[in-house]
Amino acid sequence: MRHLLDIDDLSAAELAQVLDWSSDPCPPRVLEGRGAALLFEKPSSRTRNATEMAVVHLGGHPVMIRSDEVGIGDREPVGDVTRVLAQYHAVIGARVFDHGTLSAMAALDVVPVVNLLSDRAHPGQAVADLLTLQGHWGGLAGRALAWVGDGNNVARSLLHACARTGVDVRLACPPGHGLDEVTVDGARSFGIAVHTTDDPRQAVDGADAVATDTWVSMGQETEASARQDAFARFQVNGALMDAAGPGAVFLHCLPAHRGEEVTADVIDGPASLVWEQARQRMFAMQGILRWVTS
Repeated sequence: MRHLLDIDDLSAAELAQVLDWSSDPCPPRVLEGRGAALLFEKPSSRTRNATEMAVVHLGGHPVMIRSDEVGIGDREPVGDVTRVLAQYHAVIGARVFDHGTLSAMAALDVVPVVNLLSDRAHPGQAVADLLTLQGHWGGLAGRALAWVGDGNNVARSLLHACARTGVDVRLACPPGHGLDEVTVDGARSFGIAVHTTDDPRQAVDGADAVATDTWVSMGQETEASARQDAFARFQVNGALMDAAGPGAVFLHCLPAHRGEEVTADVIDGPASLVWEQARQRMFAMQGILRWVTS
């Protein structure tokens, strides 16, 4: 049984297959007549809409479930919830606070489990980002991407997705907010160059794409003031984009905070591929759901 909890669950060949299937304009209806349980402990307009429509395009019926409807941990053990949902659905997608919840679901092997976001990873976003860049560039290998900002779950998944597709990565993160050495070394094992720095200009020099994310993720609200101080030098603005390679594009997984991690002239400017990224979330989920149910 296949699960997708992180990009690490895919080999380079399997990721290439997911990207190929995500680009299929007429995907097979592999969920015909079957349900898909979509459990949301954390809300998201993009993840819910993209995943529900992906299920529909594959012939299935999506059922969105709020955390207060099941009460994982408080009212019912995660194993019981998983086994019950498996009685009705062909696949479970879950957007959770704790990655351990997904691991516990997948360990039962009763139905494929897909990570719709956790504190550790966001594989669907990484696939969508690659689809966006692949469509813009015509290919991925040999390109360079700079991540500027928090070394968070989105950065981690994107790094490992880039590693499997031949995209070099430069990580510019404030001290104490970077990715761990095990994660970085794991990406390097695929043969790409990974450079870490606390200097955003050094990271973007010659980069083909510049990506960022919010400085304060959901659940970090109490850290907002301290994090904004720590990340003040890591704003992606016009000057930073000018320091990147010719024709460099901008990525952001959204929601964005104009005037904080990115300026309006960048996210709303001609270099921005943000809205295409959002559109590709649906196609990424089609490819992922097809892979786990094949």
